[in-house]
Amino acid sequence: MNMHREIFRIAVPNVISSITVPLMGIFSTAIAGHWGDSAQTIGALAIGVSIFNFIYWNCSFVRMGTSGFTAQAFGAGDFEETTAMLARAVVVSVVLGVAVLLLQYPVGEFSLWVMNGNEMVADYFYMRIWAVPAGIMLFGLNGWFTGMQNAVIPMCTSVLVNLLHVLLSLWFVFGMDMGIKGIAAASVVAQWSGMLLSVVLLFAVFGKTLRQIDLRKALDMAPMREFFRVNTDIIVRTFCLCGVYTFFTAASARMESAAILAVNTMLMELFTLFSYMNDGFAYAAEALTGRFIGAKDGVSLRSSIRHSVVWTMATALLCIGIYAGWWREILSLFMPEGSAEAGDVLSVAQQYVGWVIAIPLAAALPFLMDGIMVGATQTRILRNSMLVSTAAYFAIYYGLHPIIGNDALWLAFTMFMAVRGVAQYLFSNRLRTVYAEAEGRR
Repeated sequence: MNMHREIFRIAVPNVISSITVPLMGIFSTAIAGHWGDSAQTIGALAIGVSIFNFIYWNCSFVRMGTSGFTAQAFGAGDFEETTAMLARAVVVSVVLGVAVLLLQYPVGEFSLWVMNGNEMVADYFYMRIWAVPAGIMLFGLNGWFTGMQNAVIPMCTSVLVNLLHVLLSLWFVFGMDMGIKGIAAASVVAQWSGMLLSVVLLFAVFGKTLRQIDLRKALDMAPMREFFRVNTDIIVRTFCLCGVYTFFTAASARMESAAILAVNTMLMELFTLFSYMNDGFAYAAEALTGRFIGAKDGVSLRSSIRHSVVWTMATALLCIGIYAGWWREILSLFMPEGSAEAGDVLSVAQQYVGWVIAIPLAAALPFLMDGIMVGATQTRILRNSMLVSTAAYFAIYYGLHPIIGNDALWLAFTMFMAVRGVAQYLFSNRLRTVYAEAEGRR
């Protein structure tokens, strides 16, 4: 087996689909920056997006839990179980989507209060909330596709969603003068369009496999309990992750100037671009880890992890080079050309850009370890490592913020990433726990 080819077969479509997400965020931020008061609008968008990141990421357990179990069933050749996993993912996604819509008002008001959101943020929230059910369903479907070793369908869906989002945002914001609310409306149309495409491709590609579905087996309480046991760990892990990212935006919003919030938002977009590029290889590791554990193929598992580490670090070094050489040109895209405000923001950015240049080295391997642990369904390790790194994040921030200000926020975030990767490696007994799964020694 050519492991490079196997990794790239899954990673390349995932890189393409993943990279469209931060690119959409970059375009959305640029659109917001060119409409109205740029710094204020970028800040409002950042708060609104942060609220939805919290909602979506806390529902992402549907994707992660589905992917690992499906990949292991695929590796074992148990296609009846793979279809059962699809049914479980769909049922859970529908329940979550309906619950979010029913609770939108209390969730919205609480979020606006916590994040110090203004009327502009409220307009964004109450429009975009209608995209959430489609987004959660896409989590479940994409998790299943990844477990089935198919990265092409999520790529097609993601490209459609994000292309539609950008085009419709331009139309709604500038053509219809909807402002930030137009970006939210574009998200609603794009997410539902993506979900419909995903369902069509599901039946087109996996129609024969779906005939094996047994709803009684799928909804049997024993496998459902195991599904929720794994997902409970993932929920705790994701809640901590969301808390870290949301706190980053909230703390930025409470800094001494709107320029710091705008700068932190733009620099975080660059980090997010790197993270989604890296996620392509993390998803490949996730799919292959589950597959080789299901097939009890320890040799291939070790090979896939070694090769994934090489490509993950290569991606990190590529991003470091790009950010170090062209950060000013990239950030200039967010602001109106030649404006005095753009000059002020770039001046502030120069003080903190070193963090986003350096952070890929700290974050590369933790992202890969996430994929390995999800594929191996070692979710307790995911949970425990996240608890440790989250504690480190808040301790560093509150300990150093009075002394070094915004640098403390970036230092805390960088160490949060680094500690997470180290903890996962140590808690898995230097990956021996994962290898034991494939070698029948658990």
